[in-house]
Amino acid sequence: MNFELNEQQLSIQKMAREFTEKKVAPGILERDETREYDVGLYKELSDMGFIGLPYAKEYGGQGLGYMEYALAIEEISKVDASLSVSYSVSTSLYGGSLYFSEATDEQLKRWMPPVMSGGHFGSFGLTEHTAGSDVAGMLTFAERDGDEWVINGSKCFITNGPLSDYYAVYALTDRELGPKSMATFIVERNTPGFSIGARHNTMGIRSAMVSELHFDNVRIPAGNMISSPGKGFATAMKTLDGGRIGIASQALGIAEGAFEIARQYMKQRQQFGKPISKFQHLQFRMVDLANQIEMAKYLVYKAASDKDAHKPFSQAAARAKLVAAETAMHVATDAVQMLGGNGYMKEYHVERLMRDAKITQIYEGTSEVQKIVLAKTLFD
Repeated sequence: MNFELNEQQLSIQKMAREFTEKKVAPGILERDETREYDVGLYKELSDMGFIGLPYAKEYGGQGLGYMEYALAIEEISKVDASLSVSYSVSTSLYGGSLYFSEATDEQLKRWMPPVMSGGHFGSFGLTEHTAGSDVAGMLTFAERDGDEWVINGSKCFITNGPLSDYYAVYALTDRELGPKSMATFIVERNTPGFSIGARHNTMGIRSAMVSELHFDNVRIPAGNMISSPGKGFATAMKTLDGGRIGIASQALGIAEGAFEIARQYMKQRQQFGKPISKFQHLQFRMVDLANQIEMAKYLVYKAASDKDAHKPFSQAAARAKLVAAETAMHVATDAVQMLGGNGYMKEYHVERLMRDAKITQIYEGTSEVQKIVLAKTLFD
């Protein structure tokens, strides 16, 4: 078993790290405070080829893999989880909805390149106020009318909602069948009847643009369907499996970012005549955190490697997300404690990382949902 990154992966990691340090880090406190999203940073990621990393070149990608993508998300998340989740949603959730659907080659070539390499944003429209972990509560409905589908309903907690030009939207097509009738559609931004609702005011990932979507007799061509009735649920689940690798990578990066801030602080902070890094109790706590991060890293990288090797990866993705998310929350919370009163101050960054860490335990499947996924195989 080889745990070494290859030259291509090391190059991607270095590019992401340098971009984050030079371009992303300088304005992070202001963006968190004002909730302003820097579209320019996303455009630069696109120009660097990062958005489409794991997809084929004919669809606007780079022809690389999820490992390269995971490494990029990890590096960006050490500093800015808002930017990384925006990137992740365009790549994993919007891109995955197309890639794991019944989309034809023509459809993929129409709707993948603008997001994967053209600087446009993509969104994933699954969650509703009545349908979170329980997709059976979905109410958004699509009805066939000749050569068109007419969509009515609403979505919530949609990352990139106010920014996207393309939306992968999941809707029921038969109320009696419920989720068994789910289909997937591509809805473009300026479609009549489609509107962006209120932007959510979030605890963490403050500069991410997260909103509601509303569909009022939205008419789209029949050719905008990418998963036929009854196939949409499977598309959503496969897409979320890939998305969980992205969020696991995000959680890993948050944990590493918080840990490094605490480590550097402890080397400089003097108490009782010596740096607090010399106190054995704090050393032991940091060792425990470092071990947790290392374990999470191996799980994240394994999930990405399994996907790239075309192995079953649903369980690996669930395990990686569960462990990495729990690790992120633990490490970030402890980092605040390590910095004492300064940890509670915004200028030291760890309180922001703690707020950002919390959402990794919730979106794209809560920690409890990951345990449900993993428990299914324990007693088969």
